[in-house]
Formats: sequence, structure tokens, C-alpha cells
Amino acid sequence: MKEFLRQILNGVENPVLGRCLVREYLQARLLQSFQDKGVFNTWLFQGGTALRFLYSMPRFSEDLDFALVKTGMEDNFRDILLNARKTFEAEDYDISIKVNDTKTVKSAFVKFGSLLFELGLSAHRSETLSVKVEIDTNPPAGARCESTIVRRHVTLNLRHHDKASLLAGKLHAVLARRYVKGRDIYDLIWYLSDRSWPQPNIELLNNALVQTDWKGPEVTQDNWRTLLREKIDKLKWARVVEDVQPFLERPEDVKLLTQENLMGLLQE
Repeated sequence: MKEFLRQILNGVENPVLGRCLVREYLQARLLQSFQDKGVFNTWLFQGGTALRFLYSMPRFSEDLDFALVKTGMEDNFRDILLNARKTFEAEDYDISIKVNDTKTVKSAFVKFGSLLFELGLSAHRSETLSVKVEIDTNPPAGARCESTIVRRHVTLNLRHHDKASLLAGKLHAVLARRYVKGRDIYDLIWYLSDRSWPQPNIELLNNALVQTDWKGPEVTQDNWRTLLREKIDKLKWARVVEDVQPFLERPEDVKLLTQENLMGLLQE
């Protein structure tokens, strides 16, 4: 399968783009490994990588994020990751996994050693490429889910949050996060530029805000745009651009990432 990676990178001159493409392939293979273990009976795919895999959002993402829909499979989190390690080891990948399954949000760092060096994307054999996997075992109530078959390097049948719930998750990230994450802001522009995208799942959004000690008012379909405008008005836009720029599929798209554009979308 490493040979397939070399095919993906054929003609790619930008090493930053090359790293993103390699990570995305590894994400797809990890999802395939999880699927083989039946996790999508109990795990919901969410977050930025879900948007890319499901709806072809034109930015790359680093993490695989999930929410639990019922008890049972979460107890096997470590075993599921160790099974993925065996899959990659069988293909001669140098892989290590560090699991933290003691908290409500269980996480693991899946690290691939020497791969960037082997593919000519790093001058240092010791440099690793990581994918973070997280599952919230006590997610806020109110999410709605769907199943979708997609092909991105491999064929996947993904169970995931529906569109309204995905948007609610992004609004929660923008409103509740204590620091600027430009990828959230880019995603927000991407969501709002699609006039057919449904309104956010307000029940899920409010439940998520309660979990993170939100001090603001209850969010409604009438005020969520106003609350976002107030938050975005305070952002240092240079930091927004700096954060997201390395993850854009098309570097030229950074020109669309302006405060004026986002404020205009929030007026509608």
C-alpha cells in the first residue's frame, strides 16, 4: 500500500500538500480498520475530517472525531486502535499508538515513523506524521444521524451526524472555544456559503454549550447569527488566516477568508 501512496504523490511538488495527502490516505485506512471492527454501530463521525470525506470540503484536517451513540463499543477503544496498528504493521509501516482512555473524551495519537522520509517529504528519518483519534463518550443530547457510503481511497459506510447537527457542532466550537482556530472560521464560511445547508440543530447546540459552561444567552434560530457576529468581530484576523492556510486544498482560497465575507454571510 505504500506504493499507492507514492502514486498519490506523483507530480506533487508542494511538500505541505504532500503531507496533507499522505495524512488523508492514512485517515481513510484508519476509518476502514475501524469499520472492519464494527465501530459505526455505535460511533458517529463528526468534525472537519467528516466534512471533507462526506461533502468534499476543500481543506484538509488532522483528526478523526467521533461521538458515542450508545454504550458498549467504547470499552473497546484501546483494542480497536491496537487492531489498526496490526493492520498497518502487516504492511511494513513503522507505527506507534499512544492511548488515553481514562477521560470522558478518549483519545489516541497514531504516529507513523520514517514514512515522510521514505516518501521524500522530510529530510529527517525521525520525523513522524500523526493522526489524532478522539471519541466523546458523553456527548450532548439531541444529535441526529445518517449513514452514507463514500469512496476516498477506500469504500466506507460512515455513520455520522446529519447536516444540521454538524453545523451545530461547528457553531459550538466557534462560540465556546477560548482561542482562535482559523480552521473553524474557514469551515463556517464554507457552511454558510451553501444556501441549501439546513439551519443548525439548536437543541444539540444548546446542550453542547451547557456542557462547556456557556455564560451567554440561550441560542435560538433568531439569534445565532448575531452571537457569531459578536464573537467574530473580536478576532485577530491574521491569526485566523495563519492557522488555516497550510490546510487549504487550493492555496488561492485564502483570499476568500476575510472578515468582511463572513460578516456578509451572517447578515442573511
